[in-house]
Amino acid sequence: MLFKQAGGVPLSIRIDNLTPAVRKVRKGDSEAQLTDAFRHFQQYYGFKVQVCNPRKGNEKGHVEGKVGYVRYNFFSLPPVIKDFEDLTNQLEQQLIADRQRIHYKKEVLIDELWQQEQKQLIKLPEAPYPVFKQFSIKFNKYNEFKLDGHLIHVPKAKNYVQLSCVTYWDSYKVITNDGEIVLSDARPYMKKRRFIPWQDILKDWLKKPRVVGHSRYATYLPVRVKEYLTVPSLALRKQRINELPTLLLTHDMNDIGQNFYSYIGRETEETEHPYGVNWTEYDALSPKGTEALHHE
Repeated sequence: MLFKQAGGVPLSIRIDNLTPAVRKVRKGDSEAQLTDAFRHFQQYYGFKVQVCNPRKGNEKGHVEGKVGYVRYNFFSLPPVIKDFEDLTNQLEQQLIADRQRIHYKKEVLIDELWQQEQKQLIKLPEAPYPVFKQFSIKFNKYNEFKLDGHLIHVPKAKNYVQLSCVTYWDSYKVITNDGEIVLSDARPYMKKRRFIPWQDILKDWLKKPRVVGHSRYATYLPVRVKEYLTVPSLALRKQRINELPTLLLTHDMNDIGQNFYSYIGRETEETEHPYGVNWTEYDALSPKGTEALHHE
C-alpha cells in the first residue's frame, strides 16, 4: 500500500528488528539474518535493507518523530471512518495536503522536494507481491474453526478430507486440496458484514427443523422471518423453510424481511393460519394493521 501511494519503491529501507522480517539480530561482527518470507518480499521489489542495531533507538529517531507528527496532527481527535479502507483514504488525502507547506530547513514546498525524490524510486512491478499465510484447518463438531478469535462456520466442511485457510491482511478464503474455493470473506477484525450461507443453512434446517430456534444463525434472521420459521408445528415449519431457498435466488435475507408481506405474507393472507391469527392485522408495521388500529 505504501509503495503504491509513493508511486515506486525506495532504493533502500531501514527496518527495526521486527520478528516477521528479522530471524536473527545483529550481534558482534555477524550481520542480521532476514526471514525467508521477508527476503522474498525484498527480492520481488528490489530494494536494499538496512537492519537497525538492537536497542539503538537513535538509529530510527527521525521515523519516530514523523510518527509523532502524524499522531498529533491527524489523530488529535478520533477519526470518523466507515472501515479501514476509508481510514487509509482519509489519511492519504491529509498527507497530500500536508505537502503544501514550506520545509522548515530547505525553505521549499515539501511537495516539490517529494517530486524530486520520486525520480529516484524503483518502478513498481505490474502486480503487487502476494502476501498471504496458508494453514490446515481443524474443525469442531459444528463445522467451525477459529480465525482472529472468531468462530467461522464452513457449511459441509466434513464432506472434505482436508481444507486449508489462506489469509490476507484484509480477507481470507477456505480452499480444498485441489484449490477449489469453498468460502471467502473479509477478516473478522475488518468489522464488515460477514457472509452467511443461508442456502446451506436452510438445507440443514430442512433435515432437522427442531434446531431452527436454537441455531446460532437464528439471531441473524429478520424478526418476521424468524417468527415465521419457528412456528410450533414441525410439518408447517418444514414447509416454510422450503419456501425460502427459491426466494434467496433473487433476494437477500434482509430484503425478504423488509418486504415480508410482498414475498411471503400474501400467501399467509390467502391461507388460514393454523392458529387463527391474521398476521397483517396484528402487525402494526403493515398498512392493514395500521388501518385496523385506527378503526378501533
